[in-house]
Amino acid sequence: MKVIFLKDVKGQGKKGEIKDLSEGYVRNFLLPKGLVKEATDGNVKALDAQKKSEQKRKEQEKIDAQQLAEKMNEMTVKIEGKAGEGGRLFGAISSKQVVEALEKQFNLKVDKRKLDMEPIRSLGVTQVKTKLHPDVVATLKVHVVEA
Repeated sequence: MKVIFLKDVKGQGKKGEIKDLSEGYVRNFLLPKGLVKEATDGNVKALDAQKKSEQKRKEQEKIDAQQLAEKMNEMTVKIEGKAGEGGRLFGAISSKQVVEALEKQFNLKVDKRKLDMEPIRSLGVTQVKTKLHPDVVATLKVHVVEA
């Protein structure tokens, strides 16, 4: 019996796959649990349409991330910190502080987990890599000045 997987089933198939399985296994186990549906012509066409819309959505996300990366490459975020001798900060500038400054200065929301940075411990300009999408990485300049 041909079925379309609605969820991943260990040892059988992944979500969206179409496979031929034994009728008893499908009727007694997979269908009652809602893991598969029968692969009728209508269901197969619906699956294809769903895959196409998912692909379009992913492409649009990538385009949006590339546009945001272009903006972020030109930005310089200014953060104030208290420093001692030799430009060493008391404490450090964390990714949370960088995200808050980005939102305050440029009205731009970025998840702090997307920033690939070590805490900044000195005055000056630091380059911070930001992973906006699996294929798109932006470089943000963080300028730390003395308060």
